[in-house]
Amino acid sequence: MSENIQHKPLLPPGGKDNKVLLHSCCAPCSSELMEAMHASGINYTIFFYNPNIHPLKEYELRKQENIRFAERFNVPFIDADYDYDNWFKRTNGMEWEPERGTRCTICFDMRFEYTAHYAHEHGFMVITSSLGISRWKNMQQINDCGMRATLRYPNMFYWDFNWRKGGGSERMIAISKRERFYQQEYCGCIYSLRDTNRHRIAKGRERIKIGMQYYAPKE
Repeated sequence: MSENIQHKPLLPPGGKDNKVLLHSCCAPCSSELMEAMHASGINYTIFFYNPNIHPLKEYELRKQENIRFAERFNVPFIDADYDYDNWFKRTNGMEWEPERGTRCTICFDMRFEYTAHYAHEHGFMVITSSLGISRWKNMQQINDCGMRATLRYPNMFYWDFNWRKGGGSERMIAISKRERFYQQEYCGCIYSLRDTNRHRIAKGRERIKIGMQYYAPKE
């Protein structure tokens, strides 16, 4: 456990209930949320539903890192279905959409809909996600998808806390270095991998080598 966790600012309650279902996209992004909620005494469970992560090797790497960190906190970890066929059906025709475009909205909708359904079935009235902590993401796009998903269920609440503020993004990177997390080099889907590699090649860089990059500890 981090020696600085007790110094994290206390979070406002996630709605009326102190029981939160945290949709996690990966260990690096969720680490700051996990430590912050732990410091505030929030009862949370991790929900790992990310059929957008391709190929399977990359998916397993990200999932196992998340499980490893969850075990340190003794936090329940829900390993949801890897129904990537459904993801490809939902995003069919959006193969050349840019990052933050319509394909991403469809992807977020799919993941939040399943998260909200699980929450409804298992007594969670509050859900939130680690997706918005990344500066590469459109926070409003993510929050809109989260809120849209919870509208399907009476009294369910999407906690749209700004996890970036107050140094959250910087702490996320610091935790990732401390824990030596696997460092994914693209958003997740096969189209993101394609576009990232195209950009790297244009800049004279090598293609991404899955499973090779880890955060280096601080000097």
